[in-house]
Amino acid sequence: MEMIVAGSLILGLLLALLFVIPRFTKPSQSKTEALNNNPKNISKESRRYTKAEVSLHDKRTDCWVIIKDKVYDVTSYVEEHPGGDAILTHAGDDSTEGFFGPQHGTRVFDIIDDFCIGELEQ
Repeated sequence: MEMIVAGSLILGLLLALLFVIPRFTKPSQSKTEALNNNPKNISKESRRYTKAEVSLHDKRTDCWVIIKDKVYDVTSYVEEHPGGDAILTHAGDDSTEGFFGPQHGTRVFDIIDDFCIGELEQ
């Protein structure tokens, strides 16, 4: 009986260490540098677009909008938009006023960042 208790305690201790040790180890410097230099980790908002560039994307199959000086490619969302073609009203243009209208619930604020491709050049 004592052997079973002792074995259970040792096994429990080993399992606990498996969860605790990784929390205290730091990634090597080379791994951290690799993550920072990876182009996929560069902020989407680092790209800048002119209003003329955005205006070229004004169709259902290529739809960009400007909201508060940020540029969003919402092409993949056009067909899912609960308001139907209302999203196309300001395609290729500033949609800030419509975006912050009373028709949008709080969910829209959670998903919009997924579509951000850059900032508007002033």
